[in-house]
Amino acid sequence: MQPFADTFIVVPKKAPIPHQKRNRKKGCQLSKFLCTGVVCLLMLGAVWALPASVQSSETKKGLDAAEATEQGNGSALGIGGPASVPGQLDKDREAKGAVSLRPDLLERYFGFKKRVEDMHGFSFGFDYNALFQAATDSLGEDTAAGGVLRAFGQWSLVNRDSENTGTLVYKVENRHRLGTDIAPKDLGDEVGYAGLTAVTFSVAGWVLTNLYWSQHFLNNRLAFVAGIVDTTDYLDVYGLVNPWTNFNNYAFTTNPTIPAPDQGLGAAVRVMLTDNIYVVSGIADANGDPTDPGDSVNSFFSDAEFFTHIEVGWVSSWDRRFSDNIHLTAWHADERKQAGVSDGWGLAFSFSRLFADTWEPFFRAGYSEDGGALWERSISAGIGYHPGKKSDILGVGLNWSRPSEDTFGPGLDDQYTAEVYYRFQLLKVLSITPDVQVLLNPALNPDEDVIFVFGLRGRISF
Repeated sequence: MQPFADTFIVVPKKAPIPHQKRNRKKGCQLSKFLCTGVVCLLMLGAVWALPASVQSSETKKGLDAAEATEQGNGSALGIGGPASVPGQLDKDREAKGAVSLRPDLLERYFGFKKRVEDMHGFSFGFDYNALFQAATDSLGEDTAAGGVLRAFGQWSLVNRDSENTGTLVYKVENRHRLGTDIAPKDLGDEVGYAGLTAVTFSVAGWVLTNLYWSQHFLNNRLAFVAGIVDTTDYLDVYGLVNPWTNFNNYAFTTNPTIPAPDQGLGAAVRVMLTDNIYVVSGIADANGDPTDPGDSVNSFFSDAEFFTHIEVGWVSSWDRRFSDNIHLTAWHADERKQAGVSDGWGLAFSFSRLFADTWEPFFRAGYSEDGGALWERSISAGIGYHPGKKSDILGVGLNWSRPSEDTFGPGLDDQYTAEVYYRFQLLKVLSITPDVQVLLNPALNPDEDVIFVFGLRGRISF
């Protein structure tokens, strides 16, 4: 779920574009927004056109067990969070749409996937994600649209019928623009915001973001991963961390005071000291590059510039390990000589708790000293609301941040961010998420007090 470090760790210290050079393109905003809406509707129509009937009892049983999964938890083994491959597979398997469908073609496909999983231990999935964003003001471009095609899965090859499994995990993605001059990941820089209004929607092209071995011991009380990893899959996670299904802004999809590296060679271990206390610690290549995994593996040994972390936390139970979670994370980043980034360290705290299976408040804070972090101070608070039995969710988040002098240069003011979204899980395989972000006092655009960023995201999974 990383935005790729070379896009924000080293930021050119350039003066804002003068007002007379701003490219507002107001006449194109509505048409581009409508085009993205049409894409989302076509995603809906592709499924809606198939015949529907009453759900099977087996499907109904799976949906009844979905509530904990949708609220940021799940039954998957391993150390990854809701955005990891095991977490995403678990969530997609149990998603509940507003409309009950059992199209013959889809049921055959899902039945085939389940047979493959039961017989061979191989679980797989695909999804396509589209996001359009439009800003009310900008120093340059004010609209952005992007898409991401993903193929992901896991193959349990050792002790498949126990909790001491050994599993190969993979994920391949293609990230691209959709008709606009920039992708959503770049919109924050265009509007003068010292942050990201979207994380994963870039122009990176084909990337390998996961290819690692996950092993469990002692009935899953001990687990490790090693290979091409994404540290944000298991570093400082909470129930609403998934950028594909929850918040868009970087302030809420992870902690911008942590300069987590891009996907590359790394390893991590998780130990459940008790039923409620856990420790996660890991190391990763600070120069990870998912566009060139071979070079990333080589740099791990040749450059020996590492990102290390340790986290100690409390969970109410394994099944609610993300929604009911309190933890403290410490990290250190080595100096990256070729990138010109100094070494640094920091701390992060996170609290989240699910009440009455409906309300999921959270509080998160971070502190950093150099190391290429985007922000040096950050405090976030918000809440998720899970209505009824569907997989819909309303999310509200508020953030205060102090941009890092090490990254952006000195003299920048504090900035504030708010985000509200509602994800409509229209079908088991389709969700639509309108989203509004409010950027107060954007640090790189001192002439503007408030900028609104309107977004529309669609996701189809199969």
